Amino acid sequence: MIEAYPLYWPEGRPRAKWQYDSPFKSTLGAARDGLFAELDRLCAKKVILSTNIPLRRDGLPYANASEPKDSGAAVYFEYKGKPMCFACDKYKRVWENLRAIEKTIDAIRGIERWGSSDMMERAFRGFTAIPETASEPWRNVFGFSATETVNADRIDDAFRKLAFTEHPDHGGTSERFQRIVNARTDARRAIGATA
Repeated sequence: MIEAYPLYWPEGRPRAKWQYDSPFKSTLGAARDGLFAELDRLCAKKVILSTNIPLRRDGLPYANASEPKDSGAAVYFEYKGKPMCFACDKYKRVWENLRAIEKTIDAIRGIERWGSSDMMERAFRGFTAIPETASEPWRNVFGFSATETVNADRIDDAFRKLAFTEHPDHGGTSERFQRIVNARTDARRAIGATA
């Protein structure tokens, strides 16, 4: 399941080996708002902005949050009924990666503004969200035996214990943390627990 926090990096998409300072001038709040404005102009639906910045009550990342270790950003949305994903981790700060995504969408939208909308459709096909792959069995991830009775509290306890070491801010990686997030979702679904 795609989540806004922590960062849900698109499966199968390689991460940047090196990170750079960008040529952009902005702040996190301005970059976030600029990206959402660009998505509005695109008429994107079901937008999920995913980063390692904690969320406000309205689900958006805090504009004044400190910079996380993993500065990657991904935005998931529907465009004309198709799932899309733009992700960037080329730059050292989250706002720089948000600005890069915004500028990329603006450039692709420019194709339509310049009268070649069929080219825009072809360009967007390259950003179709890759379907999620089958995840590892949740009992294996959390160390539960096949015959062990498990409830929502036990799942949440196992998740919290692993989250302490698997989260990128505690020495883990986004991929390892996403593994336990997927396991928690699968486990709760399997026992019939909600949210």
